[in-house]
Amino acid sequence: MISLSAEYALRAAVCLAAAERATLTNHDIAVAACIPPGYLAKVLHVLVRGGIVTSQRGLKGGFVLARPPSDITCLDIVHVADGIQHVGRCPLGVKCQGAALCALHRRLDQVISSAEGMLADSTLADILTGIA
Repeated sequence: MISLSAEYALRAAVCLAAAERATLTNHDIAVAACIPPGYLAKVLHVLVRGGIVTSQRGLKGGFVLARPPSDITCLDIVHVADGIQHVGRCPLGVKCQGAALCALHRRLDQVISSAEGMLADSTLADILTGIA
């Protein structure tokens, strides 16, 4: 449903949220979130471009969330990282589309919509509260 990039983006964002505005390096995040450093660098670059994270170069450089954790939803992060994969073709191989989806295709669409709703209703602050 979500890609590995989106999962890593969520892990990195939660790590940054837990740091409470402290600047973390790529290495700090990679170790804390168990993400390969090379892959994480790409994910962080995407999060910076998407306005979720800001970066600072230099001796005391690193990454920090661009907004408070209560203002960033999990869906924001997933959309910036890679989006949610929807079912394109009918899984049964029949011609179905729009209002005339087959039962399996319709159910899968409902599951994805439900997941999007849950991600939209969950902020990084909510996730931290659940961890504590």
